[in-house]
Amino acid sequence: MLRRLSATLRRPLLWPAPVAAHKELVRCASSGSVKVTVPLNFWAGKRRASQEKLSKEKVYEPATGQVLCYLEPCGSGDVDEAVNAAKLAYGHWSKLSGMERARIMIEAAHIIEARREEIAEMEVVNNGKSITEARLDVDSARLCIEYYAGMASTLAGQHVQLSGGSFAYTRREPLGVCVGIGAWNYPFQIAAWKSAPALACGNSMVFKPSPVTPVTAVMLAEIYAKAGAPDGLFSVVQGGEDTGTFLCHHPDVAKVSFTGSVPTGKKIMEMASKGVKPVTLELGGKSPLLIFSDCDMKNAVRGALMANFLSQGQVCSNGTRVFVQKDILPEFLEEVVKRTQAIEIGDPLMESTRMGALVSKAHLEKVLHFVNQAKKEGATVLCGGELYDPSDPKLKGGYYMTPCVLGNCTDEMTCVKEEIFGPVMSVLSFETEEEVLQRANSTTLGLAAGVFTRDVKRAHRVVEHLKAGSCFINNYNITPVEVPFGGFKMSGIGRENGQVTIEYYTQLKTVFVEMGDVDSLF
Repeated sequence: MLRRLSATLRRPLLWPAPVAAHKELVRCASSGSVKVTVPLNFWAGKRRASQEKLSKEKVYEPATGQVLCYLEPCGSGDVDEAVNAAKLAYGHWSKLSGMERARIMIEAAHIIEARREEIAEMEVVNNGKSITEARLDVDSARLCIEYYAGMASTLAGQHVQLSGGSFAYTRREPLGVCVGIGAWNYPFQIAAWKSAPALACGNSMVFKPSPVTPVTAVMLAEIYAKAGAPDGLFSVVQGGEDTGTFLCHHPDVAKVSFTGSVPTGKKIMEMASKGVKPVTLELGGKSPLLIFSDCDMKNAVRGALMANFLSQGQVCSNGTRVFVQKDILPEFLEEVVKRTQAIEIGDPLMESTRMGALVSKAHLEKVLHFVNQAKKEGATVLCGGELYDPSDPKLKGGYYMTPCVLGNCTDEMTCVKEEIFGPVMSVLSFETEEEVLQRANSTTLGLAAGVFTRDVKRAHRVVEHLKAGSCFINNYNITPVEVPFGGFKMSGIGRENGQVTIEYYTQLKTVFVEMGDVDSLF
């Protein structure tokens, strides 16, 4: 999925970096010390164990490779209970005024702010990213809830004056019970990004996290409940494909919002179509980053790092196809390799760490396979791309690798065509603007794109021709909650964040009011 550095915060995240100013904090968690034993499902106001006693699945801590908890998947009966609770909550919540809903959402944001460090630590333990990034994710979740709390009281229709004193008006009404299905790269943040606009519009939501990262979404459910939300308003059901299928086919579900892979997104779209349910799909990307010879080299290198190595490269909007104009390629490669080699890898709960563990052993092996495939196809490994062996004994079983820069890449290579979803940057050269635009757009995906240049005319001209939903000029992976995020082509349908998302969680009703007699033809 994607990294959200809040533009409101504007906190620099550069490599290498000094120890942050949080070292005075007393760490509540440490890698390898956390075991989660409480139920991870939540509906009707409390955590709940599955009643169907399906086979439990092991969930691992990426930093150590140790078992963190056991996941209890929800069956159809559990899903029914959660959806029924959400339906009851919707009946009450949808009748509140926008101001009343906003008060509860603002209180939830305040609770998140107070529990920032606790939530961030659990996100690290569950996902493997650095504590520095996890804090920013929690901040983004809070800001999103605050933003849509502010939008809740602004929902309004339109008045249309007609002849003879008659008129029409529109009402923007909630959909009902919405389903959110999250990805493993931003567990807490995605839960907030999906729930905040849904709740602001008067809907309720049943959320299914990724089974790889099930721990923090339930914390958000508890926070909403503590803030005063009616029981069932935001519920969490755990599980994999079967649980997701039960949710998508449930007759009382009005909408599905999914973040994840293109193949899974297609399946969800097909299932939702059986009930003609609207979907929001935020899917994969293989995004281009165009660096022209007139760029500010320092910022271009920083942008390339931000476009490839946030969250161990596990970000769907990453600009992993880095096109560099030929005459500055040697200088760019020298600097980007130097900066990449300086990235500190290690215990994600340490303040100095800038790259933690990949999310799972299977995913680590998949990313390393891509690097090996790139070498076979003629790419040059300029740095990284290998297993990383931490010096700390407790981290020996973790899923670490060194961030990789690939040179001598061509458009036909697997590493350039397929989404790797790991810390692997593929660098390509180009000569002309026309050429690089054609190559940049030569993909079935269109989530994001970026350009670095000092020529403002060129910047806007290039962005106009890039076939991507989220574009960046002289920066990358900056996504404030006030701005819509989403893709073109097979990267998805709909948008997250910004005012426009209100349209994806409401439906429009038109009302005609006759002030005179009926003019009948019969």
